[in-house]
Amino acid sequence: MIILKLGGSIITDKAAKEPTVNHNHLNRIAREIKNSNTSDLIIVHGAGSYGHPFAKEYSIGKPFSSDEDFQKKRMGFAITQSWVKKLNSIVCDALRKHGVPAISIQPSSFITTENKRINKADISIVDSYLKKGFVPVIYGDVVLDEDPSIQMAVVSGDQIISYLAKNLLPERVILGTDVDGVFNKNPKLNKDPRIIETLSSLQELDSVDSTTTVDVTGGMIGKLEELLKLAQLGIESEIINAGCNNLIEEALKGKKVPGTVIKK
Repeated sequence: MIILKLGGSIITDKAAKEPTVNHNHLNRIAREIKNSNTSDLIIVHGAGSYGHPFAKEYSIGKPFSSDEDFQKKRMGFAITQSWVKKLNSIVCDALRKHGVPAISIQPSSFITTENKRINKADISIVDSYLKKGFVPVIYGDVVLDEDPSIQMAVVSGDQIISYLAKNLLPERVILGTDVDGVFNKNPKLNKDPRIIETLSSLQELDSVDSTTTVDVTGGMIGKLEELLKLAQLGIESEIINAGCNNLIEEALKGKKVPGTVIKK
């Protein structure tokens, strides 16, 4: 089994003022996934410009201060859920267009959190689809939270990956992002960044400012924190640039590709 994460920064334009899909990347990646002939594959994708702006605008996951504030957040929750579901439909359509039997699984239908961390998830449905040869496609979403002070939270694709991996024990975890791997400092802001081929701790970074896009799920640091937790369980993962032609296909086929391996 392989869990493949497609970052929101690759399949959407996260800097766009309106929800915008990067169709060139999405269609190429869908073709590469098909060409890899990978069986037992789970795809998790980020929300990008379809989720982060709305979650931020309505402060989903932050305590509400009044009944009026709660009502505003409730509407924002519904709006955010609707937009990320639209993106998921677009992703699944692209995969099916290239012959991948993609099936959408909405996180808010089987996941709840407590203080913004997944505490309950019926992943048996994911396992059932896998056994029948489908490719489950899950995504960053808003979910109900059992903390009475917030009641609603954002659950990132990275946290979903972490939860799935701990419970399903995949052979490999691959994250496709918009950078060539993890650098010791932000490659988009510094002239002399150095790629870290193997990472075991955040202390190996010169700066925690390793992403140009700060979003509601913590950016690259949020990803690394989730992956380092998996590494402690003996589950290795790799971060590669999904914007480069054929890297997703080669990685799925088990070939060594440029990037960063997260391991204990």
